[in-house]
Amino acid sequence: MTDDYAHWQDVTTRWNDNDMYGHLNNVVHHSIMDTVVNRWLIENGCLDPLGDDTIGLVKEVHCEYHAQAGFPDVVSVGLRVGELGRSSVRFEVGMCRSDGTLFFTGHFVHAFIDRQSQETVAIEGERRAALEGLR
Repeated sequence: MTDDYAHWQDVTTRWNDNDMYGHLNNVVHHSIMDTVVNRWLIENGCLDPLGDDTIGLVKEVHCEYHAQAGFPDVVSVGLRVGELGRSSVRFEVGMCRSDGTLFFTGHFVHAFIDRQSQETVAIEGERRAALEGLR
């Protein structure tokens, strides 16, 4: 499983992440996915959300739930690039519980656009090289 993803990051669940059934509410999976993707982009010089002329916007999210997880699990999140297009990238995510069980897989498509014009921008240079390294 660990070889399936180029990058891993741990995310600690919070008390209020559980729903009334005692497991992570479905919106938490989306939040974790969004956080891990954007943290990777920022840490790897691919995105400055407050200062860049180019920003990343979500075009698509897909989720598959395989098992349950909940507080107090530490979620290990695997991240890789599944598809790299001209102006968009599909990030693929796998989430494992503290016991190693894969409980979630999904993908997250980000389009890079010009902040002012809202037109798509080609993924080039260092950004493209960093994303290629996440395959």
